[in-house]
Amino acid sequence: MASTIKGSRRRGIALHTVLVLGLLLSAFPFYWAVIMSTHTSTEIFSYPPKLLPGPHFLENARNLFDNIDFFGSMLNSLLVATSVTVLVLFFDSLAAFVFAKFEFPGRGLLFALLMAIFMVPAQLAAIPQFVIMAKLGWIGSMTALIVPAAANAFGIFWMRQYMKGAIHDELLDASKLDGAGFLRQYWHVALPVVRPGLAFLGIFTFMGQWNDYAWPLIALTNPDNVTLQVALSQLNGTHGTTDYGMVMTGALLALVPLLIVFAIGARQIIGDLGKGAIR
Repeated sequence: MASTIKGSRRRGIALHTVLVLGLLLSAFPFYWAVIMSTHTSTEIFSYPPKLLPGPHFLENARNLFDNIDFFGSMLNSLLVATSVTVLVLFFDSLAAFVFAKFEFPGRGLLFALLMAIFMVPAQLAAIPQFVIMAKLGWIGSMTALIVPAAANAFGIFWMRQYMKGAIHDELLDASKLDGAGFLRQYWHVALPVVRPGLAFLGIFTFMGQWNDYAWPLIALTNPDNVTLQVALSQLNGTHGTTDYGMVMTGALLALVPLLIVFAIGARQIIGDLGKGAIR
């Protein structure tokens, strides 16, 4: 008995050691970004490397704001990422609800087509997408970023798989007896049950749109509408040199909205899963 307890303790200690090491390795890039944002380029490349924060964060931030319209670009990114996230959550969950809980002719064929679209690299659609946006007159505006991303195959697939297990047919049958139509079933029965899945999809979508660089670089020809990632790329090689302290300050400040969204979404996921466990 005593040997069994000792063995379990050793396994627990080993597991916690591995988890702590994994946490330190995962946190180190963020910590290094903080260190670089508080030093000048000369100090960053000095030997031995600086491992503690320096005094130049405010100077780097001032240089950053002088070189690009940081807050204007951040506002553009927030507008695009928030709009796309809201649209994706609505359209993808609505389509997934139909695929998961309703029978209709051609459902299997449509879902197979959806999976085929899911496996096509997004880069292959860049040229046709640009041509369509140009014919619609949307090149240069943020509409060219929002509308094409309003729904995606991954979100439909993810929510369909989640809904198949989370929404019981008995709930839908009971709502039908109460006279609920399709939209009421979707809004009052399906959505409250799948909030953890929506929270994950919202985090995933927001992060993807916030970090998107290639398509905004192609579509946004108006300098006033550039997103934050495109604006930050303009800091590389300015005047033939790169101020890495300034660049890392911009990258660090760009992480703040992502951390806020992740904290809100993770809290929603954990809270809803906890309520489910209690029930």
